[in-house]
Amino acid sequence: MAEVVSVPPLLSGNLAFFFDLDGTLAEIKPHPDQVYIPAAVRTLLQKMSVMSDGALALISGRSMAELDKLATPFHFPLAGVHGAERRDINDKTHIVTLPAPLVKTLHEELSVALAALPGTELEAKGMAFALHYRQAPEAEEAIMLLAQTLTERYPELALQPGKCVVELKPLGINKGAAIRAFMQEAPFLGRTPVFIGDDLTDEAGFKQVNALGGVTVKVGAGETLATYRLANVRMVYHWLGKLTHHIEEQQKTETLRGEDYESLSGSL
Repeated sequence: MAEVVSVPPLLSGNLAFFFDLDGTLAEIKPHPDQVYIPAAVRTLLQKMSVMSDGALALISGRSMAELDKLATPFHFPLAGVHGAERRDINDKTHIVTLPAPLVKTLHEELSVALAALPGTELEAKGMAFALHYRQAPEAEEAIMLLAQTLTERYPELALQPGKCVVELKPLGINKGAAIRAFMQEAPFLGRTPVFIGDDLTDEAGFKQVNALGGVTVKVGAGETLATYRLANVRMVYHWLGKLTHHIEEQQKTETLRGEDYESLSGSL
């Protein structure tokens, strides 16, 4: 575990931003459909995207369709379902799928199993499945055993635990791999990555960004590979506001210096 400093500094330089959504940009709610990003925060993200020449992406276990809805009216590069689906700056999509017969079998088996666990909920994402138990915490052990059994039976699958959820997804898919893919293409290429997340699903992203010499920020308590920490979602909003203002002032100063240099050159 990396040493965790209380609050990340105000950053400078050529940055690329990656954000988890639930528990990072939005408060966690009892039901996923209740989650939202405040309008002021969406506007702040758009401002950060413009200042970084579009090098800002949302990285989430949610589908890209959900991410677009939550980010409306703005349009960002995305990695949904932990990177099983990804959209780059040019709107080109990259999708990892499971065989259709396997998806059908899993859906049937999981539907029957979760029907026997009141309060649990199955979320089918096409190429992945989320087994929610936020409303039935007593079902955690049964849910985990079910997921482990299926990953042992089907080697194409990987298990991903999260906050009151266990996901079954294609093997080799994680947020770190999604960030690595973004960092190999414009406008992210050559920039210093910054990744903010709150859950176990974000640790692969922290590991990748640390390896790239970037900045990692964990939201909330718990052991982590992240180098910095913010206490909660409200503190994320506060820090992002200060960071945006800092970058904006820095860019204004650089612009003025450039204009002064051009003026001086012209007078000579």
